[in-house]
Amino acid sequence: MRNYTEFSRQAWAALTPKTELAVTNEELAKVKSLGDQLDVKDVGEIYQTLLNYIHLAYQAKQATAAKKAEFLQLPESKVPYIIGISGSVAVGKSTTARLLQLLLTRYYPDLKTQMMTTDGFIYPNQELEKRKLMPRKGFPESYNMQMLRDFLQDVVSGKNDVVYPLYSQELSDIVPGRYGHVEKPDILIIEGINTLQLPESGQLVTSDFFDFSIYIDAEEDLIEKWYMQRFKKIMKMKKNDPSNFYYKLANGPEDEALRLAEETWQMVNLVNLRQYIAPTKERANLILHKVEGHLIDKIYLRSF
Repeated sequence: MRNYTEFSRQAWAALTPKTELAVTNEELAKVKSLGDQLDVKDVGEIYQTLLNYIHLAYQAKQATAAKKAEFLQLPESKVPYIIGISGSVAVGKSTTARLLQLLLTRYYPDLKTQMMTTDGFIYPNQELEKRKLMPRKGFPESYNMQMLRDFLQDVVSGKNDVVYPLYSQELSDIVPGRYGHVEKPDILIIEGINTLQLPESGQLVTSDFFDFSIYIDAEEDLIEKWYMQRFKKIMKMKKNDPSNFYYKLANGPEDEALRLAEETWQMVNLVNLRQYIAPTKERANLILHKVEGHLIDKIYLRSF
């Protein structure tokens, strides 16, 4: 890819001296999403170098902000360093986000690191029904982008407590009356399929607020395989949970459930990936390319 420096897994790992890892496989099991794969070898070969690079960039931003405030004779203000993580459904965005939060907190305990998802900015199901957008759930128009932009404006303006709606995977809907809080972190990690969304008519978009962005990439057939594997696991797990969105589906004919999942992949997730997500890949500062088993084999770092 033009404008990117390509690293093999081995070359990327060699950029950081080997040190004793501060995480265990048991801790990693708690941060990885259903169906994802992750172990301490991945931390040593991929994420330690990424962590060091992010910390270097964070320090550079703080130094620039201090110099700017001094030049303008203004008081220094604390503005979070924002990291965006994008990619298809089932590719491992949430795992990467939670892992980075764990590692940043562990290696840099003086820095307050928070993590959130853009799922909370999707319209509630009732509103989607009203707008006749349920078949387009997950597509750009199903998100309240103005609310997301306003939220990010409040975060970067340094407000003490910025709230955002919470989305429940169990309910497959926004949870009424429940909110997440962003409370002046040093580093804020935001993950979601729409985090690198392309601008329309000159509007501000999510990525305009990012200091660093990551795109998690894989071949379409692999992502479909991971999506279907995850779906099958959810069906088994939620068979005895009447409160779960998938309960009825899990207790119905298996072939019907699998057919619905395949249709959802073909008509929603794959279309969304091709039309709106994959075209944003080269807007990212860093691309993590995955192969079979969620193994990261190549890393692409944008040159400018």
